[in-house]
Amino acid sequence: MEINRIKVALAETRRKNKWLAEQIGKDESTISQWCTNARQPSLENLLKIANVLDVDIRELINSTKEIN
Repeated sequence: MEINRIKVALAETRRKNKWLAEQIGKDESTISQWCTNARQPSLENLLKIANVLDVDIRELINSTKEIN
């Protein structure tokens, strides 16, 4: 189940996992796990990611409701 959209947000902003890891002080392997949805970042880390990518935090999470 894909909970977060970090990989999509990185692609849309033309950034790489390595860049994000450097910006928020995390290992590249952690970022990779977040991007593949193998693990999920804390809300604190999600906020850091939103800030460095200059996106709304809501853009980093997939909706749980379908739009009718």
